Amino acid sequence: MAYLQRVFDARLRAHLSAMGAVLIEGPKWCGKTTTAAQVARSIISLQNTDYREEYLTTAVTKPSFLLEGDVPRLIDEWQDAPMLWDAVRTKVDERGLPGQFILTGSNAVDDSKIHHSGTGRISRLEMLPMSLWEYGESNGSVSLIELFDSPETEVFAQSKLTMEELVFSACRGGWPATLNLKDDKSKLLVATEYVKSVYKNDTSRVDGVKRNHKLTRMILKSYARNISTMAKTTSILSDVAAADNIECSRATLDSYVGALEKLFVIMDIDAWCPSIRSKTIIQSRPKRAFCDPSIAVAALELTPQALMTQMKTFGFIFEQMCARDLRVYSASHDGTLSYYRDRYGLEADLVLHLADGRYALIECKLGSNEINEGAAHLLELKRLIQEHNKNEKQVPLREPDLLIILTGGQMAYTLPNGVKVIPLACLRD
Repeated sequence: MAYLQRVFDARLRAHLSAMGAVLIEGPKWCGKTTTAAQVARSIISLQNTDYREEYLTTAVTKPSFLLEGDVPRLIDEWQDAPMLWDAVRTKVDERGLPGQFILTGSNAVDDSKIHHSGTGRISRLEMLPMSLWEYGESNGSVSLIELFDSPETEVFAQSKLTMEELVFSACRGGWPATLNLKDDKSKLLVATEYVKSVYKNDTSRVDGVKRNHKLTRMILKSYARNISTMAKTTSILSDVAAADNIECSRATLDSYVGALEKLFVIMDIDAWCPSIRSKTIIQSRPKRAFCDPSIAVAALELTPQALMTQMKTFGFIFEQMCARDLRVYSASHDGTLSYYRDRYGLEADLVLHLADGRYALIECKLGSNEINEGAAHLLELKRLIQEHNKNEKQVPLREPDLLIILTGGQMAYTLPNGVKVIPLACLRD
């Protein structure tokens, strides 16, 4: 099957042209190796069963031998031999040229296992599962970055993705492996198998700590139940204990969640706490999130048919899809996500920050009935920022560059108050 272009491709090429090596991190099965292979001129995979033992022995005794080959040289799953990091750094220094190596890995490595940060030699890039635009389901008629560059431009576009198709896409997820499958049942099975692999194997292998796969599964299920909310750790602990009478302390939960974060499965969203109200009334707990909406669906053992009758539940999952796609589309500008919510119910589901200081306040709403409410929230939050800036004693805050409502609907347009209503299936980078 022909390679589908990823938003990540341009970032990878840009970093290879500037840096000696590039580390690509992200959840397994998101396409890191396939994408890196498009530009690599030689490849070595440390998980190749025919040579794995020899590779690992060589990595310990003479790691530089594994670095010989045409460049860029791809070293896949390099974290199995952490000593390669310092070998790559040394070789980059010796050669003094950009674009020498690409390292790929599905889990974060303990920094204590490497002697040098790699600053100035090895850049780090994070890759995610495919967005709707990359998968071919968004028509890409609205560019997120162009909106930031020309915020006064009115939008008008139409999505062709139906609600049924949107629900299925969330359940299937952005896993490249599904592209080669013909029937819907097989496509849905990929996310299910991903979750099984995580709780049965990966959380014990990520750092060598033996973990109870039943407990891991219950933590994933509890996270899925609380997805897109600021659920307290105590709530998750109670949820896990009630589900299967499994003993789980706070320290144990933290260890399991930490492992899932190292695997890039859990990607919580931090709170944005501008000083427009007293910090005591602004939520500061992280919002529970996965790298892909299909993980929540698979953990809860839901189906597209079930979700079509549970639109409230799908609303939380839809927000996860929005978060994934926004992360992908803004990556070239080092975008980061947060959220805002205070005691009075004022909220922005997502706040997208670009590295240059520009940001957008975003609400995620499935249907047209919620659009006016979402717009009112965004406008009130903007008003509070403006009121804050009138106080000469306060450090002024930048006003939001964009107010956006991402929907599961079909029409993109600009409201008279300037809020942009955009179907997720119209968006691209």
